[in-house]
Amino acid sequence: MDQRANPIRRQRCAIYTRKSSEEGLEQEFNSLHAQREACEAYIASQRSEGWVLVRDQYDDGGISGGTLERPGLKQLLADIEDGLIDVVVVYKIDRLSRSLMDFSKLVEVFDRNGVTFVSVTQS
Repeated sequence: MDQRANPIRRQRCAIYTRKSSEEGLEQEFNSLHAQREACEAYIASQRSEGWVLVRDQYDDGGISGGTLERPGLKQLLADIEDGLIDVVVVYKIDRLSRSLMDFSKLVEVFDRNGVTFVSVTQS
């Protein structure tokens, strides 16, 4: 069978990390790094499916998940609206939002832009 007839579509993956308190963020290796490493490993495991990591980092350290007013999240949403992201990867769902209402708003943005959402530790 000709592989060119059915090419794998490249999936641009963005990692979003968040830690609600600033405690430990000054350490050389902190919770945000651990979340990022786990997400990077997951994306690497999906490379055969066309997954590639985008260069931009979307991190919010020391910011509660109870609000959507987070610089890293706002940049991620802007890049999604600009068509730069195909998949959002997080370590745990609550890194994205602790509010069910806010989470549903985020899912609406993802759906409207054809973006998939993946948590590496939760199905």
